[in-house]
Amino acid sequence: MTDPFSADPPRDPDFPATTPAVTFDSGGATLLGVLHVPSGPGPHPVVVVLHGFPGNERNFDLAQVLRRAGYAALVFHYRGSWGVGGSWSWGNVLQDAAAVVTGLRDPDVVAAHRLDPRRVALVGHSLGGFTALMTAAADPSVAAVASVSAFDFGTASALCRADPSVRTAYVEAFAGELGPLQGTSGEALVAEMEAAGDAWRLAGLAPLLADRPVLLVGTGHDTVTPSETHHEPVVAAYLAQPVEQLEHHVLPTDHALSDHRVTLARTVLGFLERHL
Repeated sequence: MTDPFSADPPRDPDFPATTPAVTFDSGGATLLGVLHVPSGPGPHPVVVVLHGFPGNERNFDLAQVLRRAGYAALVFHYRGSWGVGGSWSWGNVLQDAAAVVTGLRDPDVVAAHRLDPRRVALVGHSLGGFTALMTAAADPSVAAVASVSAFDFGTASALCRADPSVRTAYVEAFAGELGPLQGTSGEALVAEMEAAGDAWRLAGLAPLLADRPVLLVGTGHDTVTPSETHHEPVVAAYLAQPVEQLEHHVLPTDHALSDHRVTLARTVLGFLERHL
């Protein structure tokens, strides 16, 4: 295989690499996505790349590396974001991710893009990391899952209930990110998180992920999802379960992994090559 960090793969004139726009139906809205299809007849394993809140970092660099390594990589927008119809909510994000995984297994989609519906993995960042773990826990057919700088909504909910000043800070922080979103508010997002409570605590997913490959990447210089709050307790819970195919790392970088993008890509790609 061509090294995806140093050279482009050879072109297959019969089955060239393509970058089609794709759509998925979810909750009455049409989700917009871009599928990075590698060259070759396939069938190609599929990686769904789930972005965070509100989606300023969409991880297209990761999608391109994955394609060069032979994976079909999808990046898409959730309901109520970046011009997609409907209203934004955390629950809608979870529903949208599940709908996309189902849509990628549609026989027409599989045939059109040379996909392998038996090898679907999820890779998510921040809100996307939370969504990746929640979606995999609810769908045993997801073959592998990687979470990067995950936001643990269950833990954040408990912190809000314990300290009104923390709650106020979250309301203000969420409200400050609503530019590309519609149909919500900072108060509504915190209230939804509080209503879900421990049902959205990532540590509680350990029994549902115990028999599958899981990668957890924390970020050591992160003020959005500090590792000691959002990463280390999840790792401890998954080791105790145990999640038998767990890999975990803490990288010395910020929430967006701004100066560790190559390290992130190598870490995710190595995990997928071992397990997918």
